Amino acid sequence: MKANFKGQHYRTGKPIDIRVNGGRIVEVEEGLASEGEFYLAPGLVDLQVNGFKGIDFNSGLLTADEVCELTRFLWEAGVTTYLPTLITNSDEGIAKAIEAIVAACKADERVNASIGGIHLEGPFLSAEDGPRGAHPLKHIKAPDWELFRSWQKLAEGRIQLMTMAPEWPEAEGFIKKCTASGVLVSIGHTAASPLQIQTAIGAGATMSTHLGNATHLSLPRHENYIWEQLASDKLWASIIADGFHLPKAMLEVFVKVKKGRCILVSDCTKFAGLAPGSYDSHIGGRIELSKEGRLFIKEEPKMLAGSAQSLAWCVDHLTNSGILPLSEALDMASVKPMELLGANKALGLTKGASADFIVFERRADTIEIVRTVKSGATVYQR
Repeated sequence: MKANFKGQHYRTGKPIDIRVNGGRIVEVEEGLASEGEFYLAPGLVDLQVNGFKGIDFNSGLLTADEVCELTRFLWEAGVTTYLPTLITNSDEGIAKAIEAIVAACKADERVNASIGGIHLEGPFLSAEDGPRGAHPLKHIKAPDWELFRSWQKLAEGRIQLMTMAPEWPEAEGFIKKCTASGVLVSIGHTAASPLQIQTAIGAGATMSTHLGNATHLSLPRHENYIWEQLASDKLWASIIADGFHLPKAMLEVFVKVKKGRCILVSDCTKFAGLAPGSYDSHIGGRIELSKEGRLFIKEEPKMLAGSAQSLAWCVDHLTNSGILPLSEALDMASVKPMELLGANKALGLTKGASADFIVFERRADTIEIVRTVKSGATVYQR
């Protein structure tokens, strides 16, 4: 498939002409295209998607058709690669969700190309209130390599990212086995001591999942698991920059300290993309989505009920808050996640890179997706 795409480069603002053949970028020329009003940027990459527009990966009733439909919704939001994220559930519940994702990948080639793997967030998490977050206590358990292997076999090797709490006695050996098998291990939903964090890093953990969230309400001011992860140059950090999960000052500190090793995730639930209002959730009960975009438990308004915003929203928040320029925020939501996943060295809008990109315009300080291109093919057109 051959195609040409023109617009303004998201970093330089200069006209850019991208030529695509066989799903890859074969030539990039600047200064030759008509500037127009549209920008070109790499496709967004979201490593933590729990659901979108009413479809929930963790409902227990997930179908292959729903996985395909959700993928199309994400294309509309500019996401060209994502990791369906399965949270703590029964062994059978996780297995059924994996089966639906695999079936979707086999049924639709473009869906398969867009699903960069599966993110397993649990059930090997902290059982303590706070760090556990909304994960059901009854299914929390110690790391179990044989159980994980059974899920990975069912997934046909698609589990790419494992979020776990490293304080379990079994954690060190489990992390080593995951790493040896090519699975990225991320520290999250943890109450670990600094020493346990260091041990996990030594065993091969390379990331922190939504750093600063899923924590105790109060922590020791000096020695705690946030400082320990923030201080490590070996750990990447994913953050939820929707304007509700972390305050501005914390976002500023995280992106400065983790510069070059910080990525954005939406951690979006099935309520992302829905209209403001009251909803029922199998996690949290009755919840409310405000007109400002905040998702919270109706009876406890101070308690968040997850994220209801897209990755593009997070990019806009970092930019509009003055924390980062648009180009850097976009890199944290596209090139950097692919770098973490160990993708081809040719990334972004460069020759040899996969032709995954978005055409967008900025209106009222908001990214508005005009076109989404996956492997050289237009999968969404406004």
